[in-house]
Amino acid sequence: MQEKLFIFDTTLRDGEQVPGCQLNTVEKIQVAEALEELGVDIIEAGFPVSSPGDFNSVIEISKAVTWPVICTLTRAVEKDIDVAAESLQSARRKRIHTGIGTSDCHIRYKFNSSREEILERAVAATRYAKKYVEDVEFYCEDAGRTDNEYLSQVVEAVIRAGATVVNIPDTTGYCLPDEYAAKIRYLAEHVDGIHKAIISTHCHNDLGMATANTVQGVLNGARQVEVTINGIGERAGNTSLEEVAMIFKSHRALGIDTNINTTKIYGISRIVSSLMNMPVQPNKAIVGRNAFAHSSGIHQDGVLKNRESYEIIDPKDIGLDDNAIVLTARSGRAALKHHLNLLGVKLESGKLDKVYEDFLRLADRKKDIRDDDILLLVGKDHTSSQRIKLQYLQVTSGIGLQPVASVCLDIAGEKFEAAASGNGPVDAAIKAVKSIIHRQMTIQEFLIQAINKGSDDIGKVHMQVEYEGNIYYGFSANTDIIAASVEAFVDAINKFAN
Repeated sequence: MQEKLFIFDTTLRDGEQVPGCQLNTVEKIQVAEALEELGVDIIEAGFPVSSPGDFNSVIEISKAVTWPVICTLTRAVEKDIDVAAESLQSARRKRIHTGIGTSDCHIRYKFNSSREEILERAVAATRYAKKYVEDVEFYCEDAGRTDNEYLSQVVEAVIRAGATVVNIPDTTGYCLPDEYAAKIRYLAEHVDGIHKAIISTHCHNDLGMATANTVQGVLNGARQVEVTINGIGERAGNTSLEEVAMIFKSHRALGIDTNINTTKIYGISRIVSSLMNMPVQPNKAIVGRNAFAHSSGIHQDGVLKNRESYEIIDPKDIGLDDNAIVLTARSGRAALKHHLNLLGVKLESGKLDKVYEDFLRLADRKKDIRDDDILLLVGKDHTSSQRIKLQYLQVTSGIGLQPVASVCLDIAGEKFEAAASGNGPVDAAIKAVKSIIHRQMTIQEFLIQAINKGSDDIGKVHMQVEYEGNIYYGFSANTDIIAASVEAFVDAINKFAN
């Protein structure tokens, strides 16, 4: 029988503490609603006493979501708890998350206090919060560097005072996995009344071990994990929600289950990345652009024969349509043949061998192989067969000037011209193209990458365009990044407008 693991998401509190990642109330509601769809059990909506904006966001999030518990953070201060309780009035299920530092470092330098006084403040804060809500979570800040005997005294005392959840944060990301596991196990075995509360993990990634520590905490008795989307958070970040969810989904034998609808993971990852202006690193586990991309010939051949040869997760399980077979100088014939088939080109083995030799020579010179390159190798000019072509582009922009773009499209031999202004030259050019095409389409992802180094760089543009619920990809490379952007947009349009 699978045991329930509660997912406590703190993207909107700990995650939002990253400089430059602050969200307004409307954006926070959008993330909260996506978290509810994802299936998180608890949403930490903010730190209400910290600002009027945080206070108002908690109120509005409480109104917007239905079944997750709405949690607010406080210090072990009565005023904090009063404000938190007020902000939670509209929440259907509410929790106050209060606490104080318990390590000798925090006690001495942060509070200029003593262990005895900190213990008294912890109990008083828990009792005070209990007057407002039944569900009280207590955090022992810097528990990772708190000695286990004193930590167990604090945990036992706050449980007696009414805490329903005890949070054991590795606030500085200092612990090794076996140390954190031993800490959770010690509490499970030595705290009188521990069965009356849920042990929670809250791990930071300063040494790159947040997920490992969290998993070890769960395997040793914790039944709540505090996580963020994409692992965002203070300094090096928090434990990544998607990593923990997929670890326990992949390792069913561990007997741990979550309420997460994993097919929603990729979508919310992109929402958070976009709203917080925090790009996801390409090699990020689960949600990175390269997480399901294969460039090695041996790997590509294995995946094409059986996905499980090199993938322990089905991309569809996180909301992706498929893996990516990336063509490089290390790719084999099987990958090239597969890519040609996707482009509608079928070659006999003799012809494939010749194209493959040409492909390897090209791949040694180019870092990135595009569809156009492949089609040219087999004698098909991709752009010449497109129904829509960019005939010309002219852009006027500069300091103090409103950017204006004029474009001409050749659509099946007929010329169409348009001009538009925008927030920037690319925006103006895209708007001009849209005014000609007259279709409701949205750019979902727009990536610019330099291929070489220097002011005369070739810029490669990768664009994802949504049209009628489907995603279409466009690519281009040009020393003029504005031209490359428009060409990529037109390339994507050709995928659905032919």
